[in-house]
Amino acid sequence: MNSEITMTEREKCDAGLLYDTTFPGREEMHLQCADLCYDYNHTRPSDTKRREELIRQLFGKVGKNPYVEPNIFCGFGFNIEVGDNFFANNNCVFVDPGKIIFGDNVFIGPNCGFYTAHHPIDPVLRNQLYEEAFPIKVGDNVWFGGGIHVVPGVTIGSNVVIGAGSVVVKDIPDNVVAVGNPCRVVRHID
Repeated sequence: MNSEITMTEREKCDAGLLYDTTFPGREEMHLQCADLCYDYNHTRPSDTKRREELIRQLFGKVGKNPYVEPNIFCGFGFNIEVGDNFFANNNCVFVDPGKIIFGDNVFIGPNCGFYTAHHPIDPVLRNQLYEEAFPIKVGDNVWFGGGIHVVPGVTIGSNVVIGAGSVVVKDIPDNVVAVGNPCRVVRHID
């Protein structure tokens, strides 16, 4: 007996498989997120209560004491999870068809990007709007300097400092300072 299981395009996305980005409902999810980002980015700086309400609507999970400076840009929002004492400075971008998970006490400098979408090298598939989504995971007590880019599928450990301008293309272990393009460990933290 052939018991072939057919996955939806959204299930393929969640599983890190090649999927068609034009699946039904995807654009509506993106536009809902874009509207929330717009609302957030146009709040008064002093309206901290409204800002926190919007971040809690935007992100899938939010710990205590979130603080996010505008402008923030997300693809879907619900795939972003942040722990306690999360701080993101101005102009952060979260491309989140895959999960982006931050632990507690994560501080992100300005102009940083976290990208879970991976587009095919094959131009035929890419032009047909296929992609894969690989999660990004960040531990506790991590500081990202300004202008950092983190690519799909990377895990960054706890107690880590990523130096400004780094491009993180592979996993970074716990208790280190890492910097560069590509980002590499330059010293351990005792």
